[in-house]
Amino acid sequence: MRAILSVSDKTGIQEFAAGLVELGWEIYSTGNTEQLLRAAGVPARPIRELTGFPEILGGRVKTLHPGIHAGILARRTLAADVQELEAYGLKTIDLVAVNLYPFAAALGTATSAEQELLEQIDIGGVTLLRAAAKNYHDVTVVVDPQEYPLILAELRERGETSPATRRRLAARAFAHTAAYDALIAQWFACGPKADPAESPPFPEIISVPVEKLMDLRYGENPHQRAAFYCLGSRRLGLSGLAAARQLHGKELSYNNLLDLDAAWSAASDFAAPTVVIIKHTNPCGLASHESLAEAFRRAYSSDPISAYGGIIGANRPIDGETAGLIAETFFECIIASGYAEDALRRLKRKRNLRIMEMPQAPLPVDRQWWARVEVRQVRGGLLIQTPDALPEDAVHLKVVTQREPTHEELTNLLFAWRAVKHVKSNAIVLAKDLQVVGVGAGQQSRVDSVDLAVRKAGERAVGSVLASDAFFPKVDGVEHAIAAGVTAIIQPGGSIADEDVIRVADRHRIAMVFTGVRHFRH
Repeated sequence: MRAILSVSDKTGIQEFAAGLVELGWEIYSTGNTEQLLRAAGVPARPIRELTGFPEILGGRVKTLHPGIHAGILARRTLAADVQELEAYGLKTIDLVAVNLYPFAAALGTATSAEQELLEQIDIGGVTLLRAAAKNYHDVTVVVDPQEYPLILAELRERGETSPATRRRLAARAFAHTAAYDALIAQWFACGPKADPAESPPFPEIISVPVEKLMDLRYGENPHQRAAFYCLGSRRLGLSGLAAARQLHGKELSYNNLLDLDAAWSAASDFAAPTVVIIKHTNPCGLASHESLAEAFRRAYSSDPISAYGGIIGANRPIDGETAGLIAETFFECIIASGYAEDALRRLKRKRNLRIMEMPQAPLPVDRQWWARVEVRQVRGGLLIQTPDALPEDAVHLKVVTQREPTHEELTNLLFAWRAVKHVKSNAIVLAKDLQVVGVGAGQQSRVDSVDLAVRKAGERAVGSVLASDAFFPKVDGVEHAIAAGVTAIIQPGGSIADEDVIRVADRHRIAMVFTGVRHFRH
């Protein structure tokens, strides 16, 4: 029995090779793998003994040869294949252990030049894996060092790997090469040298590696199964919520992850210290303040009833004072950019509180195409779009009423306008003193969203400002807001009823600002 071992990740390869030799296998290796095995006392033979040809072009060509691939691809049950091997004096290869050049690791290094990346594109290794996986009836293929002990145990017990094992390993091999090629394809299509006219580009064919991070307890409901996958590769580095570290608490659920993503997206969208409380992917509380503890108090007071059992997001490290306030109420999860030692100790007393920490140094965006787009699934396809992330200077405010907003109103209008894009449409936000005091989310009519936000705000609606994610199709929503005590409104404009809406605002001396941009969030 013969094996080819040619690995970039050397984890466990010495022990694996030694185990194969003990079982009577012949080992053939390339370059560094051969040197490592020989240094460990494993009798590895150079690959040229199979090819009769040295490695050339600086190692670019070493395994691309019939002396190797005929031995891998020959069908042992087909007499013609066996006779052809014998006619050419070729040997069968029964096991191939290969993991590929570390392209992902090189891609994750911002200083990697193009030529360095090109040299990390494996050719021979991919071909070896595909050939061995194709002929899995006769050949065992291995890409993951964690499989080595399992394979050795099976060989010792059975004398060979089982057909089921070989098929499972073949599936791993094809998934491994597919993910590898997807990284390379995205780098060619969307990397730093891609057409800058498209930002980000939307190629005709998209290949994105997807790697499982964890199984989840269940999906949205207990009868549904679920798992969490990252876009990209662990070796390249994780982005977004996949990069968060869990510091405490029981395992995450499907719904936890959806809410954590919404919480971090909303909190991190603000420059000032900000706390958001999410319930069912919508903010029920949100506030900014120079004191994070005060921001939490205000976010919590926005809607204390809904906040119970919610998910907290904070764009600053949690300090001891803030942690003490959080600990007074039951929350499912918290996600922040860090935690003071005393804050973490206090929060960990809450046995079931899931504590998540987001890294503060993300990878360069130009190395992560999937980090620059939003992807959602529909039946039979994917919807991909750029994020709703217009810079503040790209939104041109236009006062359309006789009365201009005061400085205080304008400050709160801009705060509410940033908050409303994180609320499901139809979305209405009432705000006062950089605090959300009422939210109307996901209603079928805009006037219903206004009524819901006003009802949540109660007396706090008096003197508040209102943000609407889209225009008012009729005057009724504005009339309800004015009756509740709203003094200024920010909205996109663009409705056929704009003139009527403006007249109502002028009649009641309400300031109104158009943005020309909407914030639908479906």
